[in-house]
Amino acid sequence: MSSGDMPGPAAVLPAGAPATADPYVPGHGTDAYRVLHYDLELDYKLASNRLTGRAVLAAVAARRTAAVVLDMTGLRALKVQLNGVRVRKYTQRAEQLVVHCEQALEAGAEFSLEIRYDGNPQPRKGLWGEVGWEELTDGVLVAGQPNGAPSWFPCNDHPRNKASYRISVTTDAGYRAVCNGLLVGHTVKSSRETWVYEQNQPMATYLATVQIGRYSLESLPGSGSVPQFLAAPAQLMARARTALARQQAMMGTFVSCFGPYPFPDYTVVVTADELEIPLEAQSLSILGRNHLDTEWESQRLIAHELSHQWFGNSLTVSAWSDIWLHEGFACYAEWLWSEEAGVMSAQECALAAWQRLTAEPQDILVGDPGAELMFDDRVYKRGALALHALRRRSGDLAFFALLQEWTRTHAHSSVSTPEFILTANRVTGLDTEALLHPWLYEEALPPVP
Repeated sequence: MSSGDMPGPAAVLPAGAPATADPYVPGHGTDAYRVLHYDLELDYKLASNRLTGRAVLAAVAARRTAAVVLDMTGLRALKVQLNGVRVRKYTQRAEQLVVHCEQALEAGAEFSLEIRYDGNPQPRKGLWGEVGWEELTDGVLVAGQPNGAPSWFPCNDHPRNKASYRISVTTDAGYRAVCNGLLVGHTVKSSRETWVYEQNQPMATYLATVQIGRYSLESLPGSGSVPQFLAAPAQLMARARTALARQQAMMGTFVSCFGPYPFPDYTVVVTADELEIPLEAQSLSILGRNHLDTEWESQRLIAHELSHQWFGNSLTVSAWSDIWLHEGFACYAEWLWSEEAGVMSAQECALAAWQRLTAEPQDILVGDPGAELMFDDRVYKRGALALHALRRRSGDLAFFALLQEWTRTHAHSSVSTPEFILTANRVTGLDTEALLHPWLYEEALPPVP
């Protein structure tokens, strides 16, 4: 391994082809190449918080490049191979690993990278608190949104670089590892257990997750056409089943409104710890023990996380500035479930949200809120109000036809606000841009729909 400071992207890419990062997460991700598949083999010791990993990336170069820049933080690369040949020159500093190619990769060239690494993973600290690999009282939680993935594996950390995954986790006996996708293998050897998952649908790096705990796994009753599972500590299983009793009805409502559920199954993980907020990941959600309630506040969060499987996981933003396409839609899903469950109509939810917003500062552009405000509650509520305004103008038939067309034509892909507007124009016949612009790109709060 060479020493010294890591060169910046402009030093390792040919002139005229700089790495392109999202301005909300500068320094993360590049469009110089795309990862098609991640094969991750992780060995984790709970007592020492020691992670040993092997990551094999199948990728394709988007332009001619003399080096491959990977996002990785808090971990140490031990050995790197490019196309099966050991790389003698790679540099690592701060949050990037740069693999220098003996011969430049040409545009369109497929290549493989194998990185062996280890370390004591820690969450990244930034504008949004701590994100990434985090130790629980007795286990592990990974919350990757928006830039926590590099805390546990080397990656091209950009939401529009979606790939398939195989994740193998070996950890202490008596603990279950829960990851994205389908469980395809489980072996026990001495005091270690290995859990293997495959996520075949394209997934953004921030949605990849590992949850480790003393979890039992049960099927939720009445799951219908979508298998649903619950992973929870034995002592919380009964409370969790009660709290999730209506999740199947939520699933039915959302399938009716949004179209087919986009993944083979859905798992809810309940931690023994209390969590500030529930967390989303592709094909699963994570709740804290404090979210196990049948009251509306907990039920709306359960609905919110489920709806992210359509809006955020199957349809993922191309750039973080369009975060309302995740959170505004998930907030509106809460209102749809409220309507179906007989709590409040969507119109009543909209009016209540609008009234609360009138007391808030009118200083945010929901369609481009900036990094510091991307998870501001106003993005959620005004995004949902924008959708409600569209529903009121177009009528229910056209509105729900739009949602189903949106999820169908962009399933498992990256999306943007202009694409949504084009789809809405085509399905509803409205001038959607004129209708949504005040909600998304003006600071003043428009009149209630």
